Amino acid sequence: MGCLLCTSTLFAFSKPAHPKKPSAAAKEWVGTWGTARQLVEPGNMPPAPGLSNNTLRQVVCVSIGGKNLRLKFSNEFGKEPVTIKGVQIAASTGGSTIDASTTKTLQFSGKQDITIDAGTEIVSDPVSFNLKPRMEVAITMFFGETSPTITGHPGSRTTSYLLGGDHTSPEADFTDAVKTDHWYVITGIDVQAPKSAGAVAVFGDSITDGRGSGTNKQDRWPDILAMCLQKNHSTQQIGVLNMGIGGNAVLRGGLGPTGLNRFEHDVLKQSGVRWLIIFEGVNDLGGTRDSTAAFDVAKGLITAYQKMISDAHAQGIKVYGATITPFKNNGYYRPYRDAARNLINDWIRAGGHFDAVIDFDKTLRDPNDIASLLTEAQSGANDHLHPNELGYKMMGESIDLSLFVK
Repeated sequence: MGCLLCTSTLFAFSKPAHPKKPSAAAKEWVGTWGTARQLVEPGNMPPAPGLSNNTLRQVVCVSIGGKNLRLKFSNEFGKEPVTIKGVQIAASTGGSTIDASTTKTLQFSGKQDITIDAGTEIVSDPVSFNLKPRMEVAITMFFGETSPTITGHPGSRTTSYLLGGDHTSPEADFTDAVKTDHWYVITGIDVQAPKSAGAVAVFGDSITDGRGSGTNKQDRWPDILAMCLQKNHSTQQIGVLNMGIGGNAVLRGGLGPTGLNRFEHDVLKQSGVRWLIIFEGVNDLGGTRDSTAAFDVAKGLITAYQKMISDAHAQGIKVYGATITPFKNNGYYRPYRDAARNLINDWIRAGGHFDAVIDFDKTLRDPNDIASLLTEAQSGANDHLHPNELGYKMMGESIDLSLFVK
């Protein structure tokens, strides 16, 4: 199945959204990579030797390219300042290695070092860099003192490399680095792009974060969407920002800030966002104790979606709703929870709320048992909630690319 310009799993409605008017400038900042920040849990903290006074190399895969970029760093959940003594970006050549000739040193108000106060975020000065679409880049950071509580993204599905001391030289050898499959402190990359460009923010939980995808393969469903957008001439300037957090809930509980609490930062404050896909709610349903609680949560989720739609529309962002996928045979499953899921999906599909619907439920459900995921598309014998690599490919390729044509 290839990338679609039309699909039977999508419903578009006549209700207009008001697209954000681009600035009159020839270029504007647009997000090409992003990750949702959260307080790193004790089990996901950096391994020895730790971040303080050491060097961390992190690899990310962007969506669109550009000639100038800037990086974002966060100490939002730190209790103490984080000092960065030097940051470099270079093209990754696989694993911990880089193309040294592409290395650029970042600055912050003209200086190479910066201290990020507790509870704050920073953006680097713009730097020229030949960033290609879907390029993997390595961000190498030499830290000073850091906070005992760290802001990061544990579900990176991408390996980072940690060495003791300062190894920011482009020729530094990371062969013996300690490996860890988490991101720390980095939160985004923006590129200067034509005013016709824009980004789609993808707001979700572990299925968007990519649980069940391949480590270092960059094949989460938002990655597949980004690849499809690149293959279509009219959408090649559309960036994709993955704002999924594994274990996240919209209303209460879960990992990271709740969806309602992080929505402004992770969607409305991202650079150049013109479209939004909302695909979240299963973790809210999964903890409900009975039918009454499940249907109360369903109503709460619908109210939350309505607020997100309203807030996004106020910024000229089109909002697409994705139906919640099946989870029969997973520990979350109870018939009453599935009934609540169907209530939510019926509301999403009904029309008049979202600007269009992306029907992931229909894409992934077993036609012989619509409460279950397709066997070949789910990630494990005891999972039945998260898709596997095939399932993510099916999801990404099911999305109608005409949704992102202005």
